[in-house]
Amino acid sequence: QVQLVESGGGLVQAGGSLRLSCAASGRTFSSYTMGWFRQAPGKEREFVAAVSWGGTSTYYADSVKGRFTISRDNVKNTVYLQMNSLKPEDTAVYYCAADHTSSNAWYQRMKIGYGIDYWGKGTLVTVSS
Repeated sequence: QVQLVESGGGLVQAGGSLRLSCAASGRTFSSYTMGWFRQAPGKEREFVAAVSWGGTSTYYADSVKGRFTISRDNVKNTVYLQMNSLKPEDTAVYYCAADHTSSNAWYQRMKIGYGIDYWGKGTLVTVSS
């Protein structure tokens, strides 16, 4: 069993920055690909970013490319999402996700939320204009 706990959300003005963290329990963190998703009020949950097992490969939704950076620390069992140049449309609850896969299609799986083994409970990010 793996527990994911997000932190770092809050209220920020447009153009500002936040760094989200997701701490994972357990000793097999490096065997999971990790992702961030978000859900805005009245909208469906959407993919934001994904990172491979060792952190060497990353992928982003077009809406955040160039502004957000996903990274992971397998010693600290933590995945991060650095969010810069925030916009009001980035306002959402942000969720961390873990997929215990060895598939070469790991990014495609994460992008559509297929086979996600664990989800965090989310952290709220509010960007004011």
